[in-house]
Amino acid sequence: MSQPFFLHSSVFSFHSPADALAPSSVPFKLYEFPMKFKCQLAQGDMGSYINNLTSKKPKLTGSQIQHMVRAYYKCRMRWCPSSVLHLLRCVRLRSCTRRGRNRLPLWIRETWVYMRLLVQSLYFNSLTDSDVVFDSVFEPVFWTVDYVTRWFGTVFVCLVVILTSSIVVIAYVVLLPLVLNTYSPAWIAWHVCYGHWNLIMIAFHYYKAAMTSPGYPPTEKSDTPFVSVCKKCIMPKPARTHHCGICNRCILKMDHHCPWLNNCVGHFNHRYFFSFCLFMTLGCVYCSISGRNLFLDAYNALETNYQTPAPPYTFKDKMIHKSIIYMWVLTSTVGVALGALTIWHAVLISRGETSIERHINSKETKRMAKRGKVYRNPFNYGRLNNWKIFFGVEKRSHWVTRVLLPSGHAPHGDGLTWDIFPVKKDLIPV
Repeated sequence: MSQPFFLHSSVFSFHSPADALAPSSVPFKLYEFPMKFKCQLAQGDMGSYINNLTSKKPKLTGSQIQHMVRAYYKCRMRWCPSSVLHLLRCVRLRSCTRRGRNRLPLWIRETWVYMRLLVQSLYFNSLTDSDVVFDSVFEPVFWTVDYVTRWFGTVFVCLVVILTSSIVVIAYVVLLPLVLNTYSPAWIAWHVCYGHWNLIMIAFHYYKAAMTSPGYPPTEKSDTPFVSVCKKCIMPKPARTHHCGICNRCILKMDHHCPWLNNCVGHFNHRYFFSFCLFMTLGCVYCSISGRNLFLDAYNALETNYQTPAPPYTFKDKMIHKSIIYMWVLTSTVGVALGALTIWHAVLISRGETSIERHINSKETKRMAKRGKVYRNPFNYGRLNNWKIFFGVEKRSHWVTRVLLPSGHAPHGDGLTWDIFPVKKDLIPV
């Protein structure tokens, strides 16, 4: 084992191992030094290491050499004379030196560290939560759905027009002659008047819902109050305004984007959309109920399991029977599906909220409940007042002229500012 060496006092502040390991000396850690230095310390080759180090780095300071000498004395004091431990330590030190020789190139290690930093930056963020992760993962799916809906909107509109027109043609060509030949004059008058009124209401409200702009916030600087800034448009958003990914712009009082209209449902066409759903549901229920007996007769006529020879039907008779079956199945299916949607929107209107606000209000209700508070929708003015505002009813005659008859009047308010009433009161005394 090599003996310890001492340097001049101008370099070191101590001359013995006891001085080097004194409590007054500066604390240090052995792992702060390179692996090569620790290996040479354990082997007792302190002098050669310092000579090599000083030859490579002539500007070695006295404090650095002082730390190395402290580490050297600590290693020598811990050294065990046991040959077995000495052998194991030598094997370990040689493996350390081999590890250092087989390290990857610097550019590979730098690239690996940079990639780890990029990956960690994705989730080491105080703003990252489950919603952000979900939106990021499913962003391609949302983009695909928006793209398909945007470009197939015209197809959906044509499909609505074709299906509705087919039912109207069947009603005029097949059902109307049967009604005129079999029903009493009172029933004939009822079917003719109600059927045409329902058809006019459906056509009018569908056209207005598809062609009327839902309403957009101003794109230029204005004094309109806003509650937030859209992350997509980078524009101020007034209250009840939301961004539509399909239309790629913000919509005033947005309810949803309807592919069957190829348009957003917002402040200025929400009433047209609901009225179309309502009168379409009434028309489907009317056709389904009034055509039930005709459907049963047509279905039995086309049934092939006869014990006796089937009655001779002409091609015209078979087409009439199939048309009646097609009309009844289509109107019944649409009546059930669209009726459920109409009831849901009626519930939302009664509460003074849209489809999007229903989701937002539900989350706010749960959040406030955890704090022991009750959340109240600021735009809920009471059931009757909500319906008055929605239909634009300002006097009693408007229940007929603006609800039961086609009307193109503008909705209540401009969609930019909203009145918030802490107490439910009669907004429009009708």
